[in-house]
This record gives sequence, C-alpha cells and structure tokens, in this order.
Amino acid sequence: MILTGKTALVTGGSRGIGRAVVRRLVRDGARVVFTYHAADQAAATLADETGAEAVRCDQADLTTLPAIFAPVRDGLDILVNNAGVTDPGPIESLTPAVFDRVMTINAKFPLFAIQAAIPLLRSPGRIINISTLNTAIPGPGLAMYCASKAALEQFTAVAARELGPRSITVNTISPGATDTDLLHATNTPESLSQTAAMTALRRIGSPDDIAGVVAFLTTPDAAWVTGQNIRATGGLLL
Repeated sequence: MILTGKTALVTGGSRGIGRAVVRRLVRDGARVVFTYHAADQAAATLADETGAEAVRCDQADLTTLPAIFAPVRDGLDILVNNAGVTDPGPIESLTPAVFDRVMTINAKFPLFAIQAAIPLLRSPGRIINISTLNTAIPGPGLAMYCASKAALEQFTAVAARELGPRSITVNTISPGATDTDLLHATNTPESLSQTAAMTALRRIGSPDDIAGVVAFLTTPDAAWVTGQNIRATGGLLL
C-alpha cells in the first residue's frame, strides 16, 4: 500500500489502459478519481469495484476541465493523462475539424490539465503522460495521432524542467501494441500475430503491463526519473 494517503487523477479511466491504471493505483493504496466520456456502465462498474470516483468529461471541450479537478481541490499527488483518440485517415482526407478534435483531445486538453494540476500538486508529485510507440514508428493514416502525441511528449520534457524545483517529476510512457478494444478495432488478427512475433517478449502487451510502469513512476524509487519517454513495448522497439 505504498500510495496510502496519496490522491491520483486518471483521465480516460473506464476501459483499457486507463482502467488497469485505476485498479493498480487503488490496489497500491491511492484515492483515485478517474474520468470517462461515454462508457457510463463501465465507469459505474469500475467505481463500484474499486471505490474510485468517476467524473464524466469530454476532452474535446475544455470547458469540462474544471469539473475533473473539483474532487481533488484539497490536494493532488499524481496526474495520469491517459485519454486519447486516433481518428485514422490519410493526409489527403484530413479536415480542419479532425485536426482540431484530435489535437484538442490528445494534446491541448492534457496540457491544460497539467496547468490546472500545478497549484494542486503536492511535493513530491508525479505527472505521467501516456503517448504511443507510433511517434517513433509512424504509420500510414496516423498523421494526426502521431503529431498530437509528439506534442504531448514535448510538453512532458518542458514541464519536467519547470516543475523539477518542486520535486515534481513528469514522464511519458509510450506503449507498444497493447491488448485493448482499440487495438483489436484497428488491426486484423493476422497483423497482431505478426506484431507479437516481432516483439522480443513474443506477445502483445496487456493493460496491466502499462499500469505496472505507471505504478513504478509513482514510487519513491522513481524520484530520479523525470523528463523521460519510457517505451513500454515488450521489445517491439529496441
């Protein structure tokens, strides 16, 4: 229960990696608030199972930002910016609306979440941003996803410099292929088998694998790790 007495805020916590992170932080003793967009039943089930608090949020709309911080106004120790979208498509089909939506959800909202968290974060605090292996291995149709997550990685580096004097660490985790609904919705079984074969550990990652890296970064053992991009890929990228 290493996080007893700590408060964490996790965005996009109702499913996939976010859900695993919520469960892990609760298991480690933290009080957890998590956001969700449309998965009402999944959010309610997770809240019932863990005791975490669910807050509805639309990251495409910055006016919803204050609501997610209302439950942690008494102090925050950990912020995990996990929520994101892909909205894939070739560059020739991109529209300004798609650009604005993906950049807002994946980069703009997390940036202003960091800003909102700064006065609430206790020292030593932790900010953990979830990016993607695709910023290192970009693929066709992922221009907006890669660009928005690359921006988030740069926000991480700058925030690490700015918040270091307060003993607040800021890091990125970039998962590889991870067993989530989104992965299966955007890949064929054959391509996933090929990806597993290319990975040093010979399997697709699980949400719990990523939650374990998040958990490490929240501990005192990670106090000397900041401004880093940890590529949690099982050896898909070496």
